[in-house]
Amino acid sequence: MILKDIFKTIIADFHNRPVQRVKSRELELPVRSGKIITLTGPRRSGKSYCFLYLINDLVENRGGKIEEILYLNFEDERLQLKASDLNIILQAYEELYPGMPLENCYFFFDEIQNIQGWEKFVRRCNDTITKNIFVTGSNANLLSQEIATALRGRTIAYEVLPLSFREFLTFKGSNSKMKVSATRAKVNRLFHEYLIQGGFPEIAQLDDNLKLRTLQEYFDVMTYRDLIERYEFSNLSVIKYFLKRVASTTASYLSLNKIYNELRSQGYKLDKNLLYEVNEAAKAVYLSLPISKFDYSELKRSGSEKKTYFIDNGLLNALTVKFSNDYGKLLENLCYLELRRRAKEVYYYKDVKECDFIIHSDGNKPVPIQICYSLTDKDTLAREIESLTYCCRKLNVHTGYILSMEELPDQTANGVLVKYLPAVPFFLGETYLP
Repeated sequence: MILKDIFKTIIADFHNRPVQRVKSRELELPVRSGKIITLTGPRRSGKSYCFLYLINDLVENRGGKIEEILYLNFEDERLQLKASDLNIILQAYEELYPGMPLENCYFFFDEIQNIQGWEKFVRRCNDTITKNIFVTGSNANLLSQEIATALRGRTIAYEVLPLSFREFLTFKGSNSKMKVSATRAKVNRLFHEYLIQGGFPEIAQLDDNLKLRTLQEYFDVMTYRDLIERYEFSNLSVIKYFLKRVASTTASYLSLNKIYNELRSQGYKLDKNLLYEVNEAAKAVYLSLPISKFDYSELKRSGSEKKTYFIDNGLLNALTVKFSNDYGKLLENLCYLELRRRAKEVYYYKDVKECDFIIHSDGNKPVPIQICYSLTDKDTLAREIESLTYCCRKLNVHTGYILSMEELPDQTANGVLVKYLPAVPFFLGETYLP
């Protein structure tokens, strides 16, 4: 079958198949903004479902016709494309629907980063055909670099992470707004599930006996397709060992030199530069999420030792048993993901004492936050207060926060107002940070 006919088949099949019902996410994508809407995020985080939800909305609520929707998933195994093939998409679409005014159509290009040179095609479509273009990609660096160079001023970028706790409750069929004690008990129980099993949309709806195997398959796909194939790494055992070590250092500091020495001691012969390349690739595909030490100097921040977080607690627990009962680290990782979801600029503080997170944006005072699963032990509480207030005094701020599972009254300690954030209301969006 020639390529044009393959495109026609894929386009027509999408138009003729029954409507796929998907649950809504909190992300609201603009319609007819005139901008190229780009979604980035890890594999299986729900980017395609965001597209499908918007497509359903266009057809059912906004007067659109399904024939006006051009949807292509570039991970379809029938599509082995290069940039020069992309124009055939338009030829196939026009031959399927002759006379249709393309300026009124919506183009949805899923995982388009697989095609080298895609950005020039998308830019031309935006300039000459339609302003209603939506694209996704699972590679943060690739898309951001291309957008910066080729699509500047033409795009609005959104990041799709695994489910927030509010979305998780929706996927589980629960109502987070109910305040009665029975419902609150159920919400608390579901939060513990979310803490352990994470927020990948499919996982939230699977039977428990399928979750672990599915998460391990996610990891295998990310390893093979996103790293081995895309970056042409060849040493699979080294790649897998490195990624699992990244997972094991979640909420701590990643030492490439230490991992290099571990591999050498096990008999592996490798160039240390390989680990730097794999580390950059792991960040690009959203497995590793590093943050910098806080400093008012951007140069010092960028050159600082990095503290590493992981894309999902469920995937983390599927790769290492280290965190299965370490609720403190799991809560800290979950908190970082939530702060990132809320578009906060997040750093850590390290001096004589450490503070888990510093939220900071230009023009605003830093906001220090400590994360501690339980504060019932008096020594633990005293240690968390001491670290937090030390950080506050060093940064000349008068208020700091401690997020935990308990609800405690605010207090003043060492000249600093310590405000307590109970975790479940925070993740529900019932309490906020500055």
